[in-house]
Amino acid sequence: MKKWTILLTASMVMALLYGCEATTRYKVLSFFFDGVPEPGTETRETSVRASRKEGTTVTKEAGSKYKEHGPYAARLCEGCHMRATNALVLPIEELCFKCHSINLSRKYIHGPLASGGCKICHEPHGSIYPFLLVSEAKNFCIHCHEKAAIEKSEVHTGTEAQCTYCHDAHSSNYKYLLK
Repeated sequence: MKKWTILLTASMVMALLYGCEATTRYKVLSFFFDGVPEPGTETRETSVRASRKEGTTVTKEAGSKYKEHGPYAARLCEGCHMRATNALVLPIEELCFKCHSINLSRKYIHGPLASGGCKICHEPHGSIYPFLLVSEAKNFCIHCHEKAAIEKSEVHTGTEAQCTYCHDAHSSNYKYLLK
């Protein structure tokens, strides 16, 4: 009996490591487990941090605004992940720069970007928010920056403008990341 359990477990692990294709995952998982949703019907949480704060779940079905990151949409998982282990091909702080070029030669660099923390602001696989942000852009900066401290500044009093109207989210040659 123990041999069969080990064989079954090893077979399941090998099958799960077979690839990123949804149909393959569905066939393997539904063979072993009941209630596995068919491909295209499952929900995908795209904003873990926003969900935890707001108590909601953002799913692909939430609307047609959902956009997938290019390599993820094309199922080019190996652009970021090693096939057999799903480990990242580069350290997380270097990974996004493999494809995305952002000017880091400016005088001021946004803290998360400087430390390679792109995932603080962006979802790596997909989001319903523009630029794969983890939450709504209008009040996005308030997740890290204290609203009360920002409102103390005269220029922010009564403004309805989005932060990126005046500030560059990544880097700037001007203090406070002003454009």
